[in-house]
Formats: sequence, structure tokens, C-alpha cells
Amino acid sequence: MSAAESVPEKIVKRKTIVYRTLVDPTVAKITGEKNKARLFVRLGFLKPKPEEVQCVSVDKSYEPYLVVRGKYSIDYYRKRIYTVEVDADVQEVILLKRSFKTVSPEKPAKKGYRVIRLVGEERLLYEDATYLILDKVGREVAPDQVPEAPSEEESEKTLTEFREKIGKLEIPADMEVGIIRSKIVKRPQEIARVVEEIFEISERAIIYAPIYEVGFQNTKTGGIRTVRVDGITAKVIQ
Repeated sequence: MSAAESVPEKIVKRKTIVYRTLVDPTVAKITGEKNKARLFVRLGFLKPKPEEVQCVSVDKSYEPYLVVRGKYSIDYYRKRIYTVEVDADVQEVILLKRSFKTVSPEKPAKKGYRVIRLVGEERLLYEDATYLILDKVGREVAPDQVPEAPSEEESEKTLTEFREKIGKLEIPADMEVGIIRSKIVKRPQEIARVVEEIFEISERAIIYAPIYEVGFQNTKTGGIRTVRVDGITAKVIQ
């Protein structure tokens, strides 16, 4: 078991949020029609005639995003040896009712002196935290790339209706936990003893954003291409 896997954890349950669809299929089709010509460009500039490209399907689906906020902290002690210089003729030093014999330094100095070595512990606190938005394969997504919309009142019911399509996008149950853990759980190398350590996930959700996949066929070549349209903003998804 790795050090990261043995860290005490406190992880909230993943919430499911389904955004409400705000765009009518007809609007999505119109958006697709405005962008269909670029789907079949050849040699960088040859475009088919508009009447040669026909809409053959308008399918609604959902695009998943993972939202996760995590924090890691460790309060711990590490051992340290402190070297204290004393005059060359000193043989013994008494500190806190303890006696320390002086020794010669490991590297002879130009100015003669002896040293005492004190073994002690230092207490440190290391903390790290982050907030991530991930796409369906675990890549980080900028917040402004995720659409915003009211959520469905019955998210699970909505998902059930689209389970066949969404099933192709099933995301491992703890994918986002593993990703954020790998980013922030950095156990120090020199640990003598741990006072307290915790890896915590305080926010965790999977958001399903509606999209339309508008299919077009080139009637001359038979080729089929798809325009993906945001079901909230009606913008083309690049």
C-alpha cells in the first residue's frame, strides 16, 4: 500500500446534477444548418453546395463534468540534529540538567572550536487544497467552459430516460478522488511521528449538461458528419 493510500480520509458522497435543457431541438437544428458547410470542406477550401448537405438526425444527449474540492493536511514531527559551537577548550556543556560531551567538528575549521550535538524534534504543518473541474476522461476544464443552467427537479429520472446514451459515458466511481489525491497528497519524507493527518473531499458532484448532436449527410458522397450544439446556450461545441 502506498503512502497516499494509507492516509486517513473523509470523503463526501458524489452528487448527481442534471442541467435543464433550455434549447428546443428546432433551434439546435437551425444552429447546425448554419454550420453544416464546414463539415465537408475538402482541400481546405472546397465546400459542397448547401442543398447537397441534408440534416438526417437531431439527437439529444448529455456531456458529463466532474466537480471536486479537496484538502490535505499533515501535522507531524521530524528528527533533527543541532550542532552548537563552543570554545576549543570546553570539554562538557550542561543544558536543562543534561550533560553533553563536546567533540571535534567533522570538518576542521580555521578557528579552533569544539561542538556539541543536540538531538531534537521539529513540529511542522503541511497543507494543500485545490478545486478541479474535469471532463469525462479526467482532463482539467476551465470553469468558463462549463455551461450554467437550472438543474432538473428529478435528476435521476432524467438520467434513466437517457441511460442508453449516457451509459457510454459512465465515469469510474472514484476517478475524481484519485486525480485530486495525486495532486495534493504529498507526504513529507522525514516523518518521525504524526500528530494528525487527513485527506478530505468536501465537495463532489457530477454535472450532466445537455447537448444536441445534429447529423448531416453529404448526398453526393454519402459521408455523415455531426455538429454538437450546447443544449443550454445553442452554441456550437468545438
